[in-house]
Amino acid sequence: MLSIRSLFTSALLALPVALATGINDFDCESSSNPVVLLHGLGATYYEDLNFLQYWLQNEGYCTYSLTYGAYEGFPFVGGLKAINESAPEIAAYIREVVDKTGKPKVNLVGHSEGAFQSLYVPKFEGVSDKIDRIVAIAPPTHSTTFAGLYELAYILGNATRAVVGDVLDTVGCAACNDLGPDGPAVDRLNDGTPIAQPGNNITIIASKTDELVTPPTTAFVHEDGVRNVWVQSTCPLDPVGHIGEAYDLNVWNLVKNALDDTPDRKFVCLIGSPGK
Repeated sequence: MLSIRSLFTSALLALPVALATGINDFDCESSSNPVVLLHGLGATYYEDLNFLQYWLQNEGYCTYSLTYGAYEGFPFVGGLKAINESAPEIAAYIREVVDKTGKPKVNLVGHSEGAFQSLYVPKFEGVSDKIDRIVAIAPPTHSTTFAGLYELAYILGNATRAVVGDVLDTVGCAACNDLGPDGPAVDRLNDGTPIAQPGNNITIIASKTDELVTPPTTAFVHEDGVRNVWVQSTCPLDPVGHIGEAYDLNVWNLVKNALDDTPDRKFVCLIGSPGK
């Protein structure tokens, strides 16, 4: 195992080449499908998955991203709008990438809420035929208690859960309400029909030490066409938490394995960032 210093040194050494390729370059050429990256709750296209995006560029992928779910006049925080409001934005962007690159399909890589959207958008927004591979990092697929905070909402039963939902909607984070227990988007995604759409190959990556998507097993989808991967099954000494999964080189390599359909490719495991 390499040290944390070695981990970040390796990442920094990769950045100059990767940065030079640019983000959202529709003149980019690659033999692989374009990769569309979807950030997490409260993030933007230029943070959260930005270092993974640079790394993927350095690995020969053409990458694209957008800030979705941001309120007008406040573009610095994305992913706050309701899931069903953000999903059409994402679907339109997927169509734009397909049109401008001339490629028939894209691959999706999402983290946290973006990972949830990578499952939700193909199911409900009519773009599943434009998507090949989906890599969902720590999605709250079956809801999350947000590290147990939502348990407080049920102190007085379902009535208080409804009040908490109204508050979250009022303060401008409808997505927070959507992704909690009994959240509207979670209930819709898990409506009894398959999450995995025909022609989509899905890999879900989760960490056993995720402290925000709790319990971590809620990320997984047990359907045909879905591969569920624990970070620790490949790198048992990696204590990476929820936010750290976006910046963890071991996770990045698992993403590459999924994009390349080489799930058994070996790589050197590094010591990840513990906790958040």
